[in-house]
Amino acid sequence: MALLVKKFGGTSVGSIDRIEAVADLVVRSKQQGHQIVVVVSAMSGETNRLINLAKQIDATPSSRELDVLLTTGEQVSVALLAMAIIKRGHSAISLLADQAGIMTDNLFGKARIQMIPPKRLNQELEQGRIVILAGFQGRDIEGNITTLGRGGTDTTAVEVAAAIGADECQIYTDVNGVYTTDPRVEPKAKRMDYVTFEEMLELASLGAKVLQIRSVEAAGKHNLPLRVLSSFEPDHGTLISYEENPMNSKVVSGIAFSKDEVLIKVHNLDNTPEQLAELLEVFSDNNIEIDMISNFSCKGDKVGYALTVHEVDSQLAEKLIKQNLTTLNADSVTVNETVAKISVVGIGMKSNAGVAGALFRALANENINVQLISTSEIKVSVLVDEKYLELGVRALHSAFSLDQ
Repeated sequence: MALLVKKFGGTSVGSIDRIEAVADLVVRSKQQGHQIVVVVSAMSGETNRLINLAKQIDATPSSRELDVLLTTGEQVSVALLAMAIIKRGHSAISLLADQAGIMTDNLFGKARIQMIPPKRLNQELEQGRIVILAGFQGRDIEGNITTLGRGGTDTTAVEVAAAIGADECQIYTDVNGVYTTDPRVEPKAKRMDYVTFEEMLELASLGAKVLQIRSVEAAGKHNLPLRVLSSFEPDHGTLISYEENPMNSKVVSGIAFSKDEVLIKVHNLDNTPEQLAELLEVFSDNNIEIDMISNFSCKGDKVGYALTVHEVDSQLAEKLIKQNLTTLNADSVTVNETVAKISVVGIGMKSNAGVAGALFRALANENINVQLISTSEIKVSVLVDEKYLELGVRALHSAFSLDQ
């Protein structure tokens, strides 16, 4: 018998038929002797519907009141799923995050979980009940309702699993695991049976959408095995843990990509450490994250810097640099929104020096120019023209034999 936490996203509970199917899946697991906590998102499309309602009242609604509104989506789905399980003759109880004692900070819309006392959850499990818990939400120290941001139900599931000492946290989605890359871009992509936490962290941070990065960080911190499965055709899925796959001899495990990149070039700054520091402080002081950065020209005592920011921050970033051109002693700023980032990731890269060469050769064979480069121990990222994104992904997927 195992103690399992099962998370189901919006598409998995997107209709009454889907909720009935999830109830069948959960009951089967219970009949196998397992103790089960289910963490559920709002039904597919419900969060967007609620946001649209709020914006009909106010284009920029109060962040506190928006959180109060958005958490109603999960209240609906947990109650319906509990009803479906009870109808099948099994004891179940739905709990909102507050009833389970999930405490967060007070950053409305992007709160972080600070504590989950296991007492209430353990009491319900000891009574033989299946616990259906609302994901994505919590309460702060003043009793305000908070939400964790998009994908926050993944984080709820992982933190709950850690709090109650679960044997495994299972994330059920509309895909049946983690693939070598997005199958919609490369149909030859293969599902991976095993991925390390290090690799999954990189893949999630670089654009792979299957898991929220905060949930992977939490699972790694707690050394909690994480499994990604399909709620439509469940099988063994992909296991994420600290153990490397003994059958994997590939240097590169997967390829991630992101279109959420904007390239900003700041021209002709003074070539001094002080000027670079001031440039970076313009961004850090305004909570704008820089992804990639490099100098692209150096003429005498002048230098140009190329950097990337997330698309949502690009207009503010451009505005701030223009406002600070005199302070930075720079000539001008240019912006390119038609770029994309491709990244190759693999734990085997730690002991193999040939990855960068193979990557650039594969791109060169397709006449794809690289504009920026970023590396770490287990990844190499390149910035390319967005029109070459899919071609680049397929070329690298083949170059590193990920389709075999």
